[in-house]
Amino acid sequence: MLATPELLQEAAQPGQVAEVILRCRSQIPLYARNAAKAPEGGVSLETSNELRRWPFITKEDIRCGFPSNFLGVEASLEELLDQEIIELEHTSGTSEERTPLLLPRGWWVEQELQALNLNETAAAALLRNPVARRATINSPVCSGDIRYQGVPSRTDRIIGNSLFVSLSRYPFLWRERDLERMASEIVEWAPEFLDVDPVYGVLFALHCERQRIHLPSLRFIICSYEFVSIAHRAILQRVFNVPVFDLYGSTETGHLLMEDTAGQMRPSLGTAFLEVLDPDHAGVGSLVVTTLTNPFMPLVRYQIGDLASCTQTPYGKRYVLHGRSADAFSTFEGKRVTTRQVDDCFERLQGIAHYQLVQKRSDSWVLRFVADGQGPHSSQLAALGERLQQLLRTRVSIVLQKTDMLVPERSGKFRLGYPTRFA
Repeated sequence: MLATPELLQEAAQPGQVAEVILRCRSQIPLYARNAAKAPEGGVSLETSNELRRWPFITKEDIRCGFPSNFLGVEASLEELLDQEIIELEHTSGTSEERTPLLLPRGWWVEQELQALNLNETAAAALLRNPVARRATINSPVCSGDIRYQGVPSRTDRIIGNSLFVSLSRYPFLWRERDLERMASEIVEWAPEFLDVDPVYGVLFALHCERQRIHLPSLRFIICSYEFVSIAHRAILQRVFNVPVFDLYGSTETGHLLMEDTAGQMRPSLGTAFLEVLDPDHAGVGSLVVTTLTNPFMPLVRYQIGDLASCTQTPYGKRYVLHGRSADAFSTFEGKRVTTRQVDDCFERLQGIAHYQLVQKRSDSWVLRFVADGQGPHSSQLAALGERLQQLLRTRVSIVLQKTDMLVPERSGKFRLGYPTRFA
């Protein structure tokens, strides 16, 4: 096997992790408090096997005692903010209450750039034009750089080379004039790429298709913020006729995975060390993240709350995302069914723009869907119901329910799956 730059970088990660652990143990109060739970003695810079015995942390650990749990009692958050050394951000709050975060100034942009450069199309665009324009279509809750007191003007919604066009976290309630404003702003902005939450992006795309609006400057689309469905990807590609790529990460960890032009999710090795723990029969396990580049709020074995599988290829590790752990279903026999496994049932199915699968009781299921155009043929819907019924190992038929809108979480993001505990 050739020692490619990616494999060399992958091989260097255990030493980087060991350095993070040493610093956390000696300088970060959160980890010093948990020293009794952590591996005793020194940590070898040649191996990070000790990481397997290191305690996990969650959003609750981040919130508890913040910010002194990371900065200590001697450091002043106010001074660091006044000196513009750090930024105080928050998670979107989809799965639990919003969590405060300490990020080095400019850190988010740097992590994103590393991830984008893993994709040849994005890398070429940024090499040709480092300030390539983008238009962002997402929930305003996810746009921390913009203050949404009142209605921000177009000028207020331009941050660097990015134009943010969404003013509401209820995209199914967008009026025609809202969509017309968004379209006119984006056409005038002439972005090279769109950065979209899939649900928001598809609703905008269908408006462009109805009104025959073209974006001649557009080169590609990035989907992030939440799981991108097969249905979403197909509509975005159909309407705009450009490649659609998946970018995965979180506000607290930075960007972790980027889809390349071959359709594979590559890890951003300079940003974080990833583990897939307790894999099931399909190789799907819990994704755990150790960040490598945030000195103010390092996260060691952070349970990000998502499911993934990992394969070692001759070129490096490749990942498949399976959605949130909380959105996964359990069959009657106790087998886990992930968001991706449900979404695979929509392969080659036309006529559905959005959907949510809801488990009403242990063996009662409803698929709510928003039609794309006239919607799927009755035979296609019947086949979809059978595929879902087989996947979920249920004897009862899946109720297929057409609707005009779906309701987001308070963050403005959408769940594709609602197990019994959330329905």
